[in-house]
Amino acid sequence: MTGTDRCDRREDRTDRDRSAARTDGGRPRVAVVACGGTIASEPGDNGAAPEKTGADLVEAVPAVTDHARVTTREVCSQPGFDVRWQDVLATAAAARDAVGEGSEEASEADEAAEEGADGVVVTHGTDTLADTAFALDLLTDLDAPVVVTGAQRRLDEPSSDVPANLALAVRAAADDRFAPGVHVAFDDELHAARDVVKGHSNALSTMTSPGAGPVATFTRAASRLLRTPERGVPVDPLADAVDDAAAVPEVPVIHSGTGVGAGALERALDAGVGGVVVEGTGLGNVTRALGDAVGETIDDPSVPVVVAGRPPAGPTEPVYGTPGGAVTLAEHGVTFAGDLPAAKARVALALGLAAGLDRDGIEALFAPA
Repeated sequence: MTGTDRCDRREDRTDRDRSAARTDGGRPRVAVVACGGTIASEPGDNGAAPEKTGADLVEAVPAVTDHARVTTREVCSQPGFDVRWQDVLATAAAARDAVGEGSEEASEADEAAEEGADGVVVTHGTDTLADTAFALDLLTDLDAPVVVTGAQRRLDEPSSDVPANLALAVRAAADDRFAPGVHVAFDDELHAARDVVKGHSNALSTMTSPGAGPVATFTRAASRLLRTPERGVPVDPLADAVDDAAAVPEVPVIHSGTGVGAGALERALDAGVGGVVVEGTGLGNVTRALGDAVGETIDDPSVPVVVAGRPPAGPTEPVYGTPGGAVTLAEHGVTFAGDLPAAKARVALALGLAAGLDRDGIEALFAPA
């Protein structure tokens, strides 16, 4: 299918059209890729932990079959706060395999890979859900929706959001208006992977997109597209260049703020990190001491420095002078993260370095889509 054909189909398709198609068995195929998290957790004597498989979740939420024919596969069973690079890369590989764009070694026994799924849902812990969603946007560029979801309350808890979020994610993944790009489905909203952050530690409406807003909103019967879905980075997908978690370097985040000196940056460099993200204040400014240290670090081109901003919305921009101002940092030769928060700048820099990108390639990761 060409890009033009796909766009034409998206413009013509409505929720009502899909309901009509389902009456003759024409439901789309959605592969659920399970990665653990609260959505899969059960209580225990030592605290809650992921126990449920993807098949368990689908069985517990039969409403998902109203929207698609669903298959499941397991990638990992990690809490959101302990997701590893190997899990992220395996999730990207599973998504590619599910829609038939993965490696030739993909298992022929995998039903989703054989059929070619029309969409992919990733179930994941919320603590790093936004990180993984953005990583998938960097790693893949699939001709099918990829929708990441999770939950703030387990299935056994009162007012659990597992059923609503999983059903919403399957519903969105079954709708090809939401390809290309990776999105996050949560609390009746769909967010772009580039923009979404976890905004509250335990509220059900935790996923927000500061400064951008959701891509779409959903009711029981319909959806409303608020802006055009798109992939969040203007670079070729990195999956083929990053296939080994061991190749992803350590990239720490150094925070600037009142009284911050150069010690944290110096210790990071002594530890042999691959690159550094500095979370500046405001438009991307840092203290004099940290700014001077960044200037010295830039003299070593093997350790790139990316400067992000602390505010939850808005760009980094060289406006202020003085030794720690963003104008001076720009003169030193740092890369600015644009509107990406420090956590996502870290994901982009780590994967870019693992892919062997040069300076221009690294800078392209932070350009607007």
